[in-house]
Amino acid sequence: MQSAGMVSSDGMNDGRMMLPDVLKGIAVLAMIQVHLMELFALPDIYISRLGVVSLFLGGPPAAPVFMAVMGYFLARSVAGTGTMVLRGLKLILWGLLLNAGLNMNLFYHIFAGSTALNPLEYLFGADILFLAGLSTILIALFRRAAGKRIVWWLVLMVVVASAGEYIPQPEYGNDLLTYVLSFIYLKTPWSYFPLLPWLAYPLAGYSFYLINQEADQRKLPYGNKITAGFVLLVPLGLSLRYATDITWDLEKYYHHDLLFFLWVLMFLVFWTAMFSLLTKIRLLNRVNGWLQWVGRNVTAFYVIQWLLIGNLATVFYKSLDSSGVLIWYIGITALTVLLVKLFRLAQLRHKERTSPRIS
Repeated sequence: MQSAGMVSSDGMNDGRMMLPDVLKGIAVLAMIQVHLMELFALPDIYISRLGVVSLFLGGPPAAPVFMAVMGYFLARSVAGTGTMVLRGLKLILWGLLLNAGLNMNLFYHIFAGSTALNPLEYLFGADILFLAGLSTILIALFRRAAGKRIVWWLVLMVVVASAGEYIPQPEYGNDLLTYVLSFIYLKTPWSYFPLLPWLAYPLAGYSFYLINQEADQRKLPYGNKITAGFVLLVPLGLSLRYATDITWDLEKYYHHDLLFFLWVLMFLVFWTAMFSLLTKIRLLNRVNGWLQWVGRNVTAFYVIQWLLIGNLATVFYKSLDSSGVLIWYIGITALTVLLVKLFRLAQLRHKERTSPRIS
């Protein structure tokens, strides 16, 4: 359960890049608050302006950032196809184990007969770890054909982002095909991050790395990239209502179209440009350092917060007011930080015990 699991830096040098880690750190913190809003908040809070803001912050700054940064590091990686495929399979296994773990309390109530729900819909919920694993495998395979030809990656990105709009949506039931298609494109209630359109984000990150390499070879001044990011603030601001209408409607968000994907790409360019400046401000060194630590441990952070929130949701489902959600956000985040630190400490001690000693 390493941070490289969700956003891999395998095959790179040991030196860390602060900006991607900070972006991942902010993303997972945004995800914690949106999970609490979706599962803990009273319906009146959920549909309020606060709910709209919460769902937006848990939208473009969260999962798209995870997946785009993952794609960027997959492009940087020198790992072979077999290694990447194996890494993807491990992520899928982690996704299955996480679904089982975060729903343990719910499964108990289902099998005790006090809740009439289908456990398979929760066990095979198409969450982000499944998306990360499947995306890693597909990118590893596509890389063998496309190489570093940027146009191929951009074309595939657009096709993936738009294909779901044109594939018919069959009636779904409780059968194997339904669960398989839910991971690909089918609009079932448990299809949160299907490959269509979400594979487009790691493809965007992969493409950005290739484009960035090309720009560096042509010695494009770094300041121009920052300026380009902030220029997008105008169209983003003018179309913000369009974006919040989609992020508030979860089915539209999870199964969004090409237009919204392009909007999120603009947002990611602006978001990256903004934090590339903020990470250089000395007064924010401590904040940036902490966010970088969270980002370096993003998979452990993500898994632990879901285990806590998922099992507590059976008790507090849609029952808390805004102050209650805030208190739980602070508590869940603090407890997750503590548990991640204990987990890393246990890992370090295990490594020290098992490492060969030089006499």
